[in-house]
Amino acid sequence: MAKVKLGDICEIVSGSTPKTSIDEYWDGDIDWITPAEISEDTYIVEESVRKLTQLGVEKTGLKPFPKGTVILSSRAPIGKVAIAGKEMYCNQGFKNLICSDKVLPEYLYWFLRGNTAYLNSLGRGATFKEISKGIVAEIEINLPDKKEQQLSVDTLKKVWDVIVVRRQELEQLDLLIKARFVEMFGDENNSLNWDMVNVEDVADVQVGVVIKPSQYYTGKKDGIPAFRSLNIGEGFIKNMDWVYFSQEGNDKNSKSILKENDLLIVRSGAPGTACVVTKEFEGYNAIDIIIAHPDCSKVNPYYLCTYTNMPHGKKQIQEGTGGAAQQHFNVGKYNKLKLMLPPVELQNEFVGFIKQVDKSKFAVQKSLDEAQLLFDSLMQEYFG
Repeated sequence: MAKVKLGDICEIVSGSTPKTSIDEYWDGDIDWITPAEISEDTYIVEESVRKLTQLGVEKTGLKPFPKGTVILSSRAPIGKVAIAGKEMYCNQGFKNLICSDKVLPEYLYWFLRGNTAYLNSLGRGATFKEISKGIVAEIEINLPDKKEQQLSVDTLKKVWDVIVVRRQELEQLDLLIKARFVEMFGDENNSLNWDMVNVEDVADVQVGVVIKPSQYYTGKKDGIPAFRSLNIGEGFIKNMDWVYFSQEGNDKNSKSILKENDLLIVRSGAPGTACVVTKEFEGYNAIDIIIAHPDCSKVNPYYLCTYTNMPHGKKQIQEGTGGAAQQHFNVGKYNKLKLMLPPVELQNEFVGFIKQVDKSKFAVQKSLDEAQLLFDSLMQEYFG
């Protein structure tokens, strides 16, 4: 199949920002889009958040791009993509592609969607990475005839729609758990007047390996996996991107070897995000994360995890984070976190509800994984 450069099949255009200090340029009825308005699920953009006046357009010398233009963010971040559903304008954070009659906008959209990592690798700049018009023009794409392009687009869109629905189903199940929590235990103001304790009253809290953990790293074959912040989701474990400790390194850090029902809490980046160690991950180590060993006679670890992830815990955590460059949460702050403590029997009832919902989540996740695998294989087949 022939490969062509984007510059040979598209006109590449950008935009700019009218002076924000001149009120007469803003709050009109002319659409002007920024990268912040494009999400992973954005396909067709019909309207922008901010609007320009005709005066703002004229004084800034802006030129519109037509309906069907493929919108590509070129910095902060690189690789967000959508299709213009109408004529509009944009700021300087884009390199947009006005398609010739040789390529379908939807086909180009999916090509760019599948190459975010590659696009980022092309970024240049010391302060922040950006892809220039010249770089975008040199990118090559497989270009079958338009009939085959349309078949590829239709197939990818159908599979992607399934992925979106499955993700929404998982979000709804998570919301169901949160709603049940509030129903049983009240809001973060302790509206049901439960006893209040500190986390340190029901759990021993420590931190994982902090000082030069990389000195203990080894290969996957002989290593013991170690949790990092990126392995912790909100109530679930992200089973990917592990690092591994040598046996010697693991032995030296035996205090942070994990047991089933331990709670793991992120310290930096997304402080307070928590999950529970399941049997499968017992024996793993932990790097620069908070570890709580709950007294299961007083608190169910899954109740404590949900409380930590809910506004009940999150608001306290946000108040207790510090650090100029990055939000940071420490052991002392988690020890002092105020915890509503209903009877263990009621906590266990809630956890039973979680386990029932998890069965549905497992089925949805399995379907999502299958759809994602199919989507990835189709992207590879169509675009290489």
